[in-house]
This record gives sequence, structure tokens and C-alpha cells, in this order.
Amino acid sequence: MGYLRFLVENRLFLTAGFLLTFTSSFGQTYFISLFAGEIKTAFSLTDGSWGGIYTIGTTLSAITMIWAGALTDRFRVKNLSLGVMILLSASCITMALVPNGFLLILVVFALRLTGQGMMSQLGAVAMSRWFVATRGRAISISSMGFAVGQALLPILFVALLTVFDWRYLWVLAAVCVLATIPVMQVLLRLERTPQSLAESTQRFGMRNKHWTRRELLHHPLFYCLIPLILGPAAFGTALFFHQVHLTEVKGWSLGSYVALMPIYTLATIAFTFLTGWAIDRFGVKWIVPFQMVPFGVSFIVLASADTIFMAGVGLVIFGIGQGMQGPATTAFWAVFYGTKHLGAIKAAAAALMVFGSAIGPGITGALIDVGIVFPDQMVAIAMFYFAGALLAGLGIFRFQRDLPSGDA
Repeated sequence: MGYLRFLVENRLFLTAGFLLTFTSSFGQTYFISLFAGEIKTAFSLTDGSWGGIYTIGTTLSAITMIWAGALTDRFRVKNLSLGVMILLSASCITMALVPNGFLLILVVFALRLTGQGMMSQLGAVAMSRWFVATRGRAISISSMGFAVGQALLPILFVALLTVFDWRYLWVLAAVCVLATIPVMQVLLRLERTPQSLAESTQRFGMRNKHWTRRELLHHPLFYCLIPLILGPAAFGTALFFHQVHLTEVKGWSLGSYVALMPIYTLATIAFTFLTGWAIDRFGVKWIVPFQMVPFGVSFIVLASADTIFMAGVGLVIFGIGQGMQGPATTAFWAVFYGTKHLGAIKAAAAALMVFGSAIGPGITGALIDVGIVFPDQMVAIAMFYFAGALLAGLGIFRFQRDLPSGDA
């Protein structure tokens, strides 16, 4: 089935998946960081104190995700998304009203949990459950919400910042989330429940069984994948978090560097679709180990780049990794561990991912403070990526033989 025909025939569920991932934007680092200057000024925060608040809030959300993410195994997406989106909009309103830096920790916690955490989780679990043979393509299409959000929202809100106070823009963000709710309810009016799926299209994982989260945490393959889960979140977040520092060290114009984002987004989109097709055609086991390689190569290129052109090359390669990561990692959990307890399993991975996004800026920022500039850290980070790819490949090679015949 071609992408266009697949898109038309499944347009309701795919649009719902797209909106879930797009709406997660309001809790993503790239959106919150747009207001970093205004937040630091309003509450008299230094870079270090703002980074500490962000790390604490994000870490708390990662811990909570272990429990909250499992709710996707118990409730329909239609009902759960309603509650999460109401809480996300309330979090945006709270950011507009927060009176001091201490309470800012709770606001960051709420935004990260409901936005980056639960909205992303809902999009990933929904696509993995609703689609089987075409799971890769479904995840690819729904993942476009991440790319579109990252491409459009920074440009729009930075422009609005020149006209409106930053607090008003968080009210606007809340309105955007609330406006999405009735659309989601209409799109999912015929949604199947997890229970009905258990009787029809649930798929077994390794050893022809549905793995629980407890069993996952006692299985060696999960630990082989920890660098693969942590790395892109930790150091990808750091790359964007320290973009001002990076351009200053390299002597590049920040405007020129930010202008490269569209080509980064195009690379991400192209390889998101290509990866989805490759998963359906060749199997996810052939894709997952290699998704770390572009990240490593991109950091080597950026470390040595001395022109804005080479910075663009590095970001394009990084975009290739980003495009591969979403569909491959999401499909992996369903294929290797089954779909019955997918929400709880994906929640464990999501918690690690959110935790990575919390510690990445903190670790790299601390190294910057002691005199190791970010470009000098990049080669070591690249080695981490390559080692993670090797470890994941060895683990998958060892345990792929336990998959049901014809899977992966």
C-alpha cells in the first residue's frame, strides 16, 4: 500500500496521532527555552539557577512518567487525551501566572509531564496499537507533529515576543491546546479500546508472549538499549540548549545558525518517512542499531566545523538520526515485547528519555563552567553514540531469535 492511499484510508487515526505529537510541543525543551531570557529576567535567575530548576522539574516528570505512562494500558486514547490536554493547558496558564522561581519548578514539572511526557506517549502507543503490518508508516506520519511543531512554533512565538509580553503568549499556548480538544474527540469517536484490541490485533513479543514491565526490567536486552534511549535525549537536548554558547565559541552568527533549522527539519521529515517504510519492508531489528550512527557522525562534524556551511551539514546528519529514532524506537517495543502492556513498557523508556533530557544540559553545562567548551565535548559524545549503537546491535542480534516467526 502506497503512502498516499494509506494516508487517505486511515486519515482519522493518523490525524489524531499527528495532533497528539504536535500538541506535545508546548512541553518540549525547544518551546520552553524560547522564553528563557524573559523567565530569567522576571525571576532574577542566572543561567545556572534556571538550568537547575529545569533539571529538577524534568527529573520529577521522568519519575512520574513511570506510573502515568502505564495509564495508556487502561484507558482509551480519546478519554485519556482529554484529561492530559486539559492539564497541559492548565500548566500553560500557570506558567503565565507563576509568581516566583520556586514555584517555577512545579510549572516545569507539569509542562514536561503533560507535554513532552504524556502527549508523546499517547501518540506513540496509539500508533503502535492501532496499526500492525503498517506500524512503521503510521508512526512516521504521526511523528510529523514533532517536526511541524519544531519548524513552526519557534518562528511564530519569537515573532510574537516582539509584540506581546511573554506571559500572554503562554495564555495563547493554552488556548491552542484547548482548541485541539474537540477536534481530537471527533477524530476518535470510533476508537477501539485496548481491551478490544487484546481480542483482535494484539501481537506477541519475544517467546510468543506479552511481556510485563517487570519482566522487561529483568531482561538483558532492555539494558543493552539504555544508551540508545538516553543518548539522543540527553545530548540532542544539550545541542539545542547550548546553541547560543556553540555559536559564540565557533564565531558564527546566531541568526545564521538558526536559519539552518529548516534544512534540519527537512532531513528529519525525509528520514522519518524513509524509516517507516524500511521498518515495514525489512523489519525493525535492522534499523534500531543504526539509528545512533548519524548522531555520532553529526557531533564529529559539528566539533570540527569552522564554517556555517559545515554546521548545516552537521545538522542535516543530526536530522537523519532524529528521523530514524522516532519510528524505529517506538516500533521496537511493540515488536520485541508485545502490545498488551505496551503503555507500561513504553512509559519506562519514556521516563529514561525524559531523564536524559534533564541531565544532558546539566552535565554539558557543568563541563562548560569548568572550561570545557561544548565543541570540545562533542567527540566524546560521538563515541558514546557509537558505543551505544554497538551495544544495541549485539543485544538485538542475540535476542531477535526469540521473536515469533515472521516478526521484526
